Amino acid sequence: YPETARTVKKLVVEAGKQAAKPVQWREGSRPGSGRSGLKRMYSRFVALRIRPAGREIRKNADGPELPVRWLLAEWPATEPEPVQFWLSNLPADTPLSTLVRTAKLRWRIEHDYREMKQALGLAHFEGRTWRGWHHHVTLVSAAHAFCTLQRITRSPKETAPA
Repeated sequence: YPETARTVKKLVVEAGKQAAKPVQWREGSRPGSGRSGLKRMYSRFVALRIRPAGREIRKNADGPELPVRWLLAEWPATEPEPVQFWLSNLPADTPLSTLVRTAKLRWRIEHDYREMKQALGLAHFEGRTWRGWHHHVTLVSAAHAFCTLQRITRSPKETAPA
């Protein structure tokens, strides 16, 4: 490729702060002005289509061209430069709000994993077989799904401590 390699930070800075668009990805858990009375989680994001470089990417490319990917960067209005970066292989027509929501989903995954380990016993398996471990993980996953469905089908008044 005729262009020299640049860091993701440099690519986003070259796009400029004016390229950052405000996006709300969810409502938080603290009181605020959101529809449900909770604080809205939002920031400013830049999304660019790029071709990541690297030996491993070149080896795994299907054709002569490097794959085009999304570079998503969070650039809050109060910061002089971008603070977080993500690469994504979502389709080119993916809206910015979907890119942001998917990138920020990591918090939910970590929260669910911690809940499965601490409250539902995911880390308590002491067996020696693959089949036993598989059964244990399956039961913990089913218990987590049940707890999640119970939580989302109840109104906030039902789940509040009395």
